[in-house]
Amino acid sequence: MNVIPPQGEGMKAYRAPSLFQPHRARQALRDAHEGKIPPLVGFYFGLSSVPLARHIAPFGFDAAWVDWEHSSCNVETMTEMVHSLMFCSEGRTMPFVRIPGHDHAAVGYALDCGASIVVPQVDTVEQAKHVVSAAKFGTKYNGSRSAPPFRLIPGLTDQAIDDKMVGGIHENLNHQAAIMIQIESLEGIRNLDAILTEVPDIDAVWLGTLDAKVSMNLPSNGGMGGNEPEWVEAVELYEKTMAKHDKPKAGFAMGPPEMMRMMGKGKSFVVTCADVLSFMSLGGDLKGAHDVFPAEPLGVNAASKKSVPTKQMNNGPVAVDGEQVKHEEKVLIAANGSAPRPE
Repeated sequence: MNVIPPQGEGMKAYRAPSLFQPHRARQALRDAHEGKIPPLVGFYFGLSSVPLARHIAPFGFDAAWVDWEHSSCNVETMTEMVHSLMFCSEGRTMPFVRIPGHDHAAVGYALDCGASIVVPQVDTVEQAKHVVSAAKFGTKYNGSRSAPPFRLIPGLTDQAIDDKMVGGIHENLNHQAAIMIQIESLEGIRNLDAILTEVPDIDAVWLGTLDAKVSMNLPSNGGMGGNEPEWVEAVELYEKTMAKHDKPKAGFAMGPPEMMRMMGKGKSFVVTCADVLSFMSLGGDLKGAHDVFPAEPLGVNAASKKSVPTKQMNNGPVAVDGEQVKHEEKVLIAANGSAPRPE
């Protein structure tokens, strides 16, 4: 089995002084958008599993998406997954948590454990303002985030990236974690211009094609878009708005290289593989195994019910049922694993 080792340092250049703090994700997204670094390549966790996060982390993906919205995940499991991704990747992987809805507490839980956030189904300016308020400290941002007293240990894990910044560690954190919103309806697409105008602290936008098409009463097409006139018009409006505001875009980019390139065009953050999709390939493995092992007579009477094909083996030791048999001459090995003793 060939295992490809992690390539490069990932997001280590954007890590904070402590891995309990978020990376400088806002800057990383902006740098990718401006072409200073390649797009961030991410892994999608659709399953709520700490061991799986620990297994994937050493591969060194730039980012990892923990889907808290659509999994049977609680706060503690989400937190453990984020910490596993941070520490087991040694800072190479930047965690993003898709929170369940717009709940103020959920925003805080994800940010407190050191992740950036993805906020689903943002349709209005008011929703966007609420989310940004929940994610920021201080009235300068209309922030309503509560400062956690001991999630960072004073003098050990609360070192600021910029110790000259007024506001100390809390103002630093405002500039570290990213806020990505998902636009997943025609209403959201139509309101996106106003959202980005009135809420400039949104760092990136993901067009959720699956939910958007479903909400428009169109065939979902597995989230792969489509050519319906109303959908084409909606996507054109989305692209025009994003270009106007010069904001980083995010989305899936999967499949063969040409499809991946097409899906990822213009995006600063791309998710290229996922646990759930990888496991779907097991169906093909199972079918292949059934093809290799069809129904056939087995046991002591099997030889009398069918002819047993044989093949010649070259001189040398051959293991048969765990026992090594030496040959002076060629011997016939029966297909059912038994062998005549050399004479």
